[in-house]
Amino acid sequence: MFKVHKFSSSNYRPQCFANTSDEGWLRSMFAHKVDARKDAHSNLLSKKETSNLYKIQFHNVKPECMEAYNKMSDEVQRELHRDADYPCEVIGSWNTWYGEQDQAVHLWRYSGGYPALTECLRKLNSNMAYLAFRKERSKMLISRHNQLLLEFSFWNEPVPRSGPNIYELRTYQLVPGTMIEWGNNWARAIKYRQENNEAVGGFFTQIGELYVVHHLWAYKDLQSRQETRNTAWLKEGWDVNVHYTMPLIQKMESRIMIPMEHSPLQ
Repeated sequence: MFKVHKFSSSNYRPQCFANTSDEGWLRSMFAHKVDARKDAHSNLLSKKETSNLYKIQFHNVKPECMEAYNKMSDEVQRELHRDADYPCEVIGSWNTWYGEQDQAVHLWRYSGGYPALTECLRKLNSNMAYLAFRKERSKMLISRHNQLLLEFSFWNEPVPRSGPNIYELRTYQLVPGTMIEWGNNWARAIKYRQENNEAVGGFFTQIGELYVVHHLWAYKDLQSRQETRNTAWLKEGWDVNVHYTMPLIQKMESRIMIPMEHSPLQ
């Protein structure tokens, strides 16, 4: 269990206060396809062999508090990982470099799905040290929001990486009702983006903003990102995937992120 003195307020005092008309074409092209009429999207698109649930957090931090926030997050997450009583682990933690500024992004995994999430929250809500940490953290934040996610069955499993790397989080707000078409396309398209081991994980929302997809990529640097993406366009079939997924998107966003010191994804 946590040691309360490590999370006491004295230790954590900050230094600051649509278009789906091509459905027939999709059905004929993709071998790995699912039928939206047969089951819930979450069952059709997520991995059957695991019961992992993911949470992504977006924390908008007061600029003058970023250094203290990162230090505090580091210490708290290390404690969580040392305590086997908590069925959760941080997959990655980053600061946004390009995109929304003064932002921290955390990706958590709950092994065991919703029961694991419920158990973890119950234990944390009775842990006085963790509650003290949250109180101190609240003084550093401007705003925050989170989403619960499942991972696409055809994407890579997120595993720790050595660095240094930069990470790109590409977020897509889809037209409602098009998640199956998106999954059918990317089940074939992901093979075009494996050559440099850049694919980290692919997720879709269950709670929070719905019909949102997150693709997480790793690159050595921005030049490597450009070269890797350009290479994809030289592969026969990649352009087809882009052509047929663009009508499914209402809005898209790219964040370039730098791993925090303690992040398993470096």
